[in-house]
Amino acid sequence: MTAKTSEHPTARLIEVFSAIQGEGLNVGSRQIFVRFALCDLRCHFCDSAHTWSVPPTCRVERSPGGRDFETHTNPVLLNLLLEWVQRQNLPGLHDSISLTGGEPLLHAPFLMQFLPQVRSWTGLPIYLESGGHRPEQLATILPYLDSVGMDLKLPSVSGENRWQEHAEFLRLCYQASVEVFVKVIVSSLTEPTELERSAELVADVSPEIPLFLQPVTPLESAAQFAPAHILPPSSDQVLAWQAAMKRKLKRVRVVPQTHKTIGQL
Repeated sequence: MTAKTSEHPTARLIEVFSAIQGEGLNVGSRQIFVRFALCDLRCHFCDSAHTWSVPPTCRVERSPGGRDFETHTNPVLLNLLLEWVQRQNLPGLHDSISLTGGEPLLHAPFLMQFLPQVRSWTGLPIYLESGGHRPEQLATILPYLDSVGMDLKLPSVSGENRWQEHAEFLRLCYQASVEVFVKVIVSSLTEPTELERSAELVADVSPEIPLFLQPVTPLESAAQFAPAHILPPSSDQVLAWQAAMKRKLKRVRVVPQTHKTIGQL
């Protein structure tokens, strides 16, 4: 995973680039994305299975949004990553830095050193996108975060079962006064009882926390662990689910992956 030496901390990356956020509360905003390698989940709907393991190299955009990538060897030294992010940081262009993956919290020791420095260098807020199942690692970097997008994994859709970890993760974010929202991937296979449990889990922390229902993007085969076809829900299903969840939560929105509609994959 992440090297623990404090003198020369390193992380294993997939890519660093500038793009439009396509999901959740920050949809439509411009972010610098730092995509980390490694994930300990195996969600059936995953469209980023290439992040599950560590590639020998990562790619880094030379100019923000230019898709003019250069290749570098993994693992990456902290100071080098700082330089790459700062190179992307044109005045006034970006709204925040997005830590994504994979699962960024698998790199928590690295992030504890990286985040204070990157905030100082760039002046940009830090947004964490996480599977929401590693509360212990989250606690170590919460002081350096401005916002968190927590995925809540439905067993009927993802094949993962992380209810207890999700509850603890969300409570930590809320108690730290970090801006937090919850994203729930839904498909034609979604069990309504799981959505009811999800709404209760979030409402137990605060009914004010925004929850996003995200219809799964159709995939022929998301990964080797996936069913043959992952299909989005019908409009009738989504309307009924949203109405049911709004009995417990004040803000339940339905937003698909908007970045894919503009060809930003």
